[in-house]
Amino acid sequence: MPAPSSGGPAPLAFLGPAFAFLAVMLGTTLPTPLYPIYQAEYGFSQLVITLIFAVYATGVIAALVVTARWSDQLGRRPLLLAGIAFAALSDAVFLAGDGLAMLMVGRVISGISAGIFTGTATVAVIELAPPAYKARATLAATAVNMGGLGLGPLVAGVLVTWLPAPLSFSYALHLAMLALAAWFVWRAPETVTRAARPNLRVQRLSLPREVRGVFVPAALVGFAGFAVLGFFNSMAPAFMQQVLGEQNLAVIGLVVCLVFIASTVGQTLQGRVAPRRRLPLGCVTLLAGALSIGAGILTASTAAFFCGALLAGTGQGIGFRAGMGAVAAACPQDQRGAVTSTFFVVAYVALSIPVVGIGVATSRLGLVATGTGFAGLAALLCAVALALVLRIAGRLR
Repeated sequence: MPAPSSGGPAPLAFLGPAFAFLAVMLGTTLPTPLYPIYQAEYGFSQLVITLIFAVYATGVIAALVVTARWSDQLGRRPLLLAGIAFAALSDAVFLAGDGLAMLMVGRVISGISAGIFTGTATVAVIELAPPAYKARATLAATAVNMGGLGLGPLVAGVLVTWLPAPLSFSYALHLAMLALAAWFVWRAPETVTRAARPNLRVQRLSLPREVRGVFVPAALVGFAGFAVLGFFNSMAPAFMQQVLGEQNLAVIGLVVCLVFIASTVGQTLQGRVAPRRRLPLGCVTLLAGALSIGAGILTASTAAFFCGALLAGTGQGIGFRAGMGAVAAACPQDQRGAVTSTFFVVAYVALSIPVVGIGVATSRLGLVATGTGFAGLAALLCAVALALVLRIAGRLR
């Protein structure tokens, strides 16, 4: 592995890893509009669909915890290529899949690819950004991440609606994107000198006493926000088709896409708000979005559901970035990596457990009661987090 270049990154060198980041994350949400097709073809229940989605989070968490520090030892490029390889393997499993077992395996592998990329690609994009872009490099990495997650359902929804062989063409197209991404990463400069004797340790989760007061409300908002993202990423097709009467999978994919785009907008806007107001604003916006989603489901109002999606996505973006910033500021310098990993684990647990709960409740209570109940619980979490944040702010004053 070549040593880092002393001349610094080329002005556009970070675009290669950025494209790879987008392509890998796009693949993780690509199956969202395809779930109704799998359900019709294989006779899955809604609970099984949520389980297929939830095992993805298992792969993400495992990869986050195990490989969090590996790129510091092995270099960014080997980990990025490994993530692309896992993403391609996931596509191959989906293409060959003929039942539940293969779909589960494909989702776990897809989660591993996302877990590798979440940390490594973010750092790589920031490190490869030229000096003029350094101030915006973190936001660019976040935008690429969320943009890829949002484009997955939109691309698959369009392909399913207007092209034949939807269960094959979507993954074939993604494989072509991954081949291009691998070439870009291979050509990108390495920013880390490989350790002579790599120490591939597992990242230990940690929560120091001095950060717990800030971590709890930030984690509550993060949990509620990621639970909402998981809801849209796994259950939106069922709710929009069976409750709201929307059968066009391209429209469903667009709605899911806009949730992630709104999250990126929220992360951008929070920088214009005073630091002490960012987390409360995220709580309030996410709370309003959850209530609007619940109202849309309860009254079968597409407009209310759509407005709730935009508000919830924006609130998730504001709350997530503000929470991460508050936790990082309160955390000792030598423990930020472990605390950040703990925060991400909480977030990705929120992608799985609530979704499985929704699947179980749907089979017993129906979609309307389950959807409104989930929205109410998400709103309650935001309200509790808001009360804790305001209490902490009052103590500081």
